[in-house]
Amino acid sequence: MSGDADVPARALAHAWPPLGLCGRIRTRAEDFQVIEELGFAPDGEGEHVLLRVRKTGCNTQWVARSLARASGVAERDVGYSGLKDRHAVTEQWFSLPRRAAEPLRAIDLSASGIEILDLTPHRRKLRRGVHRRNRFRIVIKELSGADETAAIDQRLQAIAKQGVPNYFGAQRFGRDGGNLALVSQLAAGQRLPRQQRGFALSAGRSQVFNALLSARVEGGSWCRLLPGDLAVLQGSRSMFPVMAVDAVIEQRIEAHDIHPSGPLWGRGNPPSEGEAARLERSVADDWPECVAVVSAAGMEHERRALRLTVEDLQWAFEGGALVLSFTLSRGGFATVVLRELLDFSE
Repeated sequence: MSGDADVPARALAHAWPPLGLCGRIRTRAEDFQVIEELGFAPDGEGEHVLLRVRKTGCNTQWVARSLARASGVAERDVGYSGLKDRHAVTEQWFSLPRRAAEPLRAIDLSASGIEILDLTPHRRKLRRGVHRRNRFRIVIKELSGADETAAIDQRLQAIAKQGVPNYFGAQRFGRDGGNLALVSQLAAGQRLPRQQRGFALSAGRSQVFNALLSARVEGGSWCRLLPGDLAVLQGSRSMFPVMAVDAVIEQRIEAHDIHPSGPLWGRGNPPSEGEAARLERSVADDWPECVAVVSAAGMEHERRALRLTVEDLQWAFEGGALVLSFTLSRGGFATVVLRELLDFSE
């Protein structure tokens, strides 16, 4: 495969110069907390049930399998919106057929790290990607390097004002970038199990996107529009083409109402034009295997915002640790916020 296999985690451009700050995250599950916010209320009636679940030390798919076993349904009958990390305490929503969910009221799953907080009737099965945002609380310990609190405050203020590059996090590429190895296997004509094939296609698209975003960070255009860009509305999948950047467009960018977007690659040419399209094509040419496998799979071009808005960012020093809290729209990775502040280990 073209490019460095360690690109997803190591070689992406930073929006700001490193502060020299180091620290550790996830020293225990409680140090990384996530609350999923749907953005809508359960219907209160219907043939399904929405379950608000708190999980500790287990990933989303494992919880889905556990709920399926406990309720006596197939795993495919369990719905959820977003994937959440294993090494964390997270609250997220699942759905089950109503007839199967009722017995869960009497079952204690705490030994498995699962606590059911609420069950509410709903008309539809929960689908992937329908939640609005995620709220984080992250404790960073064993801080070293930058001793000046003022420098840390200044960087966090800049992140709150400007956002961060909306990279896909390293977890998208699997342990040690293993999902990119699956891309090479697909490109070589190997048949993969359905799940591994999905991982490969997702990693291939994410790699091209990250490479394009890194190029735009280096060129200073990750948070401004280029002629031919597609602007995406904050918190939405709606977008529109921008052939010329005027004062109104610049004001909307400054207010985080819109963002420049980059390609989630598919067959054919991206929908961008002009300068933006030329840059996207140039970067994609560096990743021919990624482009080939998603094109062969018949995937259509989609878009993702290049900038990630960091909402409600607050921070405090507590007992030698730095505690951050913030909110990200769905699809945003907390680790890409942290990488603009410090070099961290998990």
